[in-house]
Amino acid sequence: MQRFLDTAVLASISGLDLVAKTIVQGFIAGLHRSPEHGFSQEFAEYRAYTPGDDLRYVDWNAFARTERCYLKRYRGETNTQLTVLLDASASMGFGSHRVNKIDYARYLAASLLYLANRQRDAAGLIVFDDEVRNCIAPSSRHGQLSRLLHGIEGAEPRARTDYAKPFVHLQNLLHRRGLVAVISDFYAPPDDVIRTMEPLALRGNELMLFHVLDPEEIQPTLREPGLLVDMETDDSMEVSPEYARTEYRHKIDAHIEALRDKARRSGMDYFLLRTNQPLDQALREYLTVREGKY
Repeated sequence: MQRFLDTAVLASISGLDLVAKTIVQGFIAGLHRSPEHGFSQEFAEYRAYTPGDDLRYVDWNAFARTERCYLKRYRGETNTQLTVLLDASASMGFGSHRVNKIDYARYLAASLLYLANRQRDAAGLIVFDDEVRNCIAPSSRHGQLSRLLHGIEGAEPRARTDYAKPFVHLQNLLHRRGLVAVISDFYAPPDDVIRTMEPLALRGNELMLFHVLDPEEIQPTLREPGLLVDMETDDSMEVSPEYARTEYRHKIDAHIEALRDKARRSGMDYFLLRTNQPLDQALREYLTVREGKY
């Protein structure tokens, strides 16, 4: 499956629902443990099989021992909810290869929501830049996944980034604790980012920060002096290859480390994702961190 999960190949697949299905199925195929791990992964109890239940949830080892059908249930199986906050600011339009940041973020958002829907968890979406552009309240009702994927497909890079507005909006939207996945390039001071998100964490929500960057943003390969233009502010500066190799690298590394450290100090999960990284690998990294917490 690995060749099908390459981001360049995914970009050629028609339809976000098919992309999400491909990624999640590849992710599950790559696991050596139960395929039902994800958001509701903590085992809670068994219950007796009743006609009509999904046979994928039957514990066949228990059946071999007892000759009775039991289904595994996981904590949060019926009450976990996931809300994805998708950054669609202008800087997310950058890309040095076939897949830019916004497309990678779309794939990741669709995969997380597809996985939540597969587990019958309530799922919601907020698309934002300096305003909340789209909001779909968490739900597990029929047709929710189609509404979510349609909302993701409509996310186009524009304007600047303002983390305050979507998080205030989300605090008013959520009526119970859940998981919040923020997908962004996080071009803002780490202190400001974490300070904005902390109220949700203090209210018992679990926050996952997916930091999406293009490889050229982390390790630029500038071969001659050039004029770089900020995609959100139109500010420009002349940059030399030496600056890109030294001072810039120190600055971006320090920014990433500060965001990672402050997020984890506040009890949030942090993931750095490069847009040339296979999506199943990103999901596996997420799962590894979550399994380590429980």
